[in-house]
Amino acid sequence: MFGKKIRVGVAFGGGGTRGFCHLGAIKAFEQFGIDFDFVAGTSAGSLAGAFYSAGYTFKQMYDAIKDVKEKDIRKNIIPFTPSKIDGVGDIIINNLGDINIEDLKKPFAAVAVDIKSTKEICFAKGNLAKAVMGSCAVPGIFQPVIYDDMILCDGGLQNTIPADIPKYFGCDYVISVDVNKSRTYGTDSVKFIDVVSCSIRILMRSNALRGYVNSDLVIAPETKRFKSTKTDGMEEMIEEGYKATVDAMPQIMEIFNRRKKVKTEKNKDITFIM
Repeated sequence: MFGKKIRVGVAFGGGGTRGFCHLGAIKAFEQFGIDFDFVAGTSAGSLAGAFYSAGYTFKQMYDAIKDVKEKDIRKNIIPFTPSKIDGVGDIIINNLGDINIEDLKKPFAAVAVDIKSTKEICFAKGNLAKAVMGSCAVPGIFQPVIYDDMILCDGGLQNTIPADIPKYFGCDYVISVDVNKSRTYGTDSVKFIDVVSCSIRILMRSNALRGYVNSDLVIAPETKRFKSTKTDGMEEMIEEGYKATVDAMPQIMEIFNRRKKVKTEKNKDITFIM
C-alpha cells in the first residue's frame, strides 16, 4: 500500500461571481505543475471545474470568460423574479461543446440539489451543461433546472464546498478552494429581505463547515470586498485567488508527498449519477 502514488482531488466551492478567484488558483496550480486526479465543483465552482477538467489552461479560461457580463448570465431584468440560467449553459456549450461529463479529460463531478427529493445529487456522468446549470441555479435568482425527473437547484444548499466528493471517488487527499469565506455577516435591519438574507448566510456557514472538515487543506482567498452578484473586480479576484494559492503552495506540495490513507465510505444521503 505504501509507496503507491497517492490520489489528490480538488474541490471548487460556490460563491457566485467570486468564483473568478478559482481562475487564479488554477493559474497557480498550472505554474507549479500541480495535477489533480479528480475535480469536484459546486455552483460557480462547478463551472470552473468543468473547464479545468476539460483541459483548459488558465489563459484559455480567461479568454472564454473575460467579456462575460451579468446580463449574459442573468437575463431577466424584471425585479424580484428569477431568471432562466441558459446563459451558464451557453458558456459551456459555446466553449466545450454539448458534451457529457464522461467526455472530459479529467474525472469530474458537479453537485446540485434535487428539490423534488430534497437530496444532494452528484453528477459524475450525463450532460455537462445541464449538470452545471443545475449546480448554479441559486433559488430566487435563477429558475430551477429540469433534468430527467429531477428539479435541480444550487448545490450550495447542501454542499457548498464539495470536499467529500473526491474522496468518495478514491482520492486520498482533497484540497479545496473556498471563494466565499466571508459568507456570514450580520444585519442590524429588521426588514424582511435583510432578515431572510442573513438567515441564509447563517445556514450557509454551517453548510461550509462540512467542506472544511472533509478538506486536507482549504485555500481561502480574501473576497469580502467583492459582490457575489457582480463581475466588477474580476482581475482583482483572479489575483486574490492566485496569491492565496501561491501562499499555500508549501502545504500543497507536502500533501502531494504524503502516504496513502484509508478511503472514506460513501454517504448514503447523496445520490450519485455515475
